[in-house]
Amino acid sequence: MAIRPAIINSMVKAAEKASKRLVRDFGEIEQLQVSLKGPADFVQNATLAAERTIREELLLARPGYGFSMPDGEKIEGDGQHCFIIAPLDGVTNFLHGIPHFAISMALQRDKDLVASVVYNPISDELFWSERGLGSYLNSRRLRVSARRELGTALLATGMSFKLADHQLIMGNLMPQIHGIRRFGSPALDLANVAAGRCDGFFDYGLHPWNIAAGILLVREAGGFVSDHRSSSIDSTELLKRGDILASNDSLHTRLATLLNSSKQTKKLSVQEKLNAAKT
Repeated sequence: MAIRPAIINSMVKAAEKASKRLVRDFGEIEQLQVSLKGPADFVQNATLAAERTIREELLLARPGYGFSMPDGEKIEGDGQHCFIIAPLDGVTNFLHGIPHFAISMALQRDKDLVASVVYNPISDELFWSERGLGSYLNSRRLRVSARRELGTALLATGMSFKLADHQLIMGNLMPQIHGIRRFGSPALDLANVAAGRCDGFFDYGLHPWNIAAGILLVREAGGFVSDHRSSSIDSTELLKRGDILASNDSLHTRLATLLNSSKQTKKLSVQEKLNAAKT
């Protein structure tokens, strides 16, 4: 049985305490569907309550540490340690009564991600990792999938259908892989890559709190995380950019090539239109 380090226990305690309110509020969300405004306000209040609970609990455990959260003012703390937290990752799922959302938190020390927790309170699945100690689901050690062929690979993404290059990207990927899923929670998508349930995850323009915990989970499970150019960049730069590709080592470079070819196709298409306009 895996023995959780002290910092992980503090993070888990905060997540579990905040989840009690989230689960209670989730059980009431269906009663609010009669109003267009009511559910959104309700979810916002639930998120803020979870954020306060997490911050209060972690301040007790690590009073000098900083915080970065979606709806809260950034707290600098000691300038070396920062908790990067999504009190509710998967807001749209929560809003529609879909039981697929998580509390996600990571600890960054200087430029390195050193600890992470992703907790789905509905399924009671607790993913956690500490740098150098591996990734775990509850007490089970995790490894990314061993699939080597693109044709058998299942990917996850949260990419919006509103993106202008959505059709190009899907057009390049779909004939090459087994399938793509949009589950609605980047933190859980990355946790599922770490667990080998999905063979890869990609998305664009995500916030640090969506992906910080998942980056460490995947890397500690033996996977690779980079931007779409497959660049070897540190965690700070990856969090700043928000474009992410995570998978095992066998698939990573080939997936990056497919994603990049979509961008190149888009550039060519734009140039062709410009050339046509000149003639």
